[in-house]
Amino acid sequence: MEKQAKKAVILLSGGLDSATTLAIAKSQGFKCYAMTFCYGQRHSIERKSAIKIAKFFKAEHFFIDVNPAVFLHSALTDKSIKVPVNRKIDSSKIPVTYVPARNTIFLSYALAFAESIGAFDIFIGVNATDYSGYPDCRPEYIKAYQKMANLATAAAVQKKGKYKIHTPIIKMSKAQIIKTGTRLGVDYSLTHSCYNPDKTGKACGKCDSCQLRLKGFAEAKIKDPIKYAKK
Repeated sequence: MEKQAKKAVILLSGGLDSATTLAIAKSQGFKCYAMTFCYGQRHSIERKSAIKIAKFFKAEHFFIDVNPAVFLHSALTDKSIKVPVNRKIDSSKIPVTYVPARNTIFLSYALAFAESIGAFDIFIGVNATDYSGYPDCRPEYIKAYQKMANLATAAAVQKKGKYKIHTPIIKMSKAQIIKTGTRLGVDYSLTHSCYNPDKTGKACGKCDSCQLRLKGFAEAKIKDPIKYAKK
């Protein structure tokens, strides 16, 4: 009798990091359940990318609607707040693109779903090397959340399994992430990273996320396949 693959829930935004994380989970033999959130983002392009990426990796895909009223005062959810451009990225300061407690909320949905389907593995593409100063992308946060997950669920308390929050790219540079994804067959033309694309969907090339992406491809010596708006 063929052994069934272990299940894993992967948070999939549609960006470069989450696409690579899904590829890593797939390469480790997990049956992947991708979870994408709609929470009042500035644009829907990233979510459309998530659909393409999930199909590309043949992962089951779920969309979760979160009331945007809980995410106030972020440049990613409030169009009255300008997305910073051409700034020198300083990881010691939390930028206005931080979304309040976003990863805590997303991981909690993933945890609930994981327990529901008998999965004990959750993958999230947080990165603490090239990140923009978000507190919920740091190793100490992930460690604390994992501890909480194993205290808060019936499956863990009843010793049916132990939850693990996988962060396979957390210590990688953006170039290392891109090289890893390329080796695993990620089609980065399907991904979208920009915080503030133009009306045609082209990346701005100026926001923090675009700067980190462009720097990563340059250092990896791989051509970025997406289109950028003309400067």
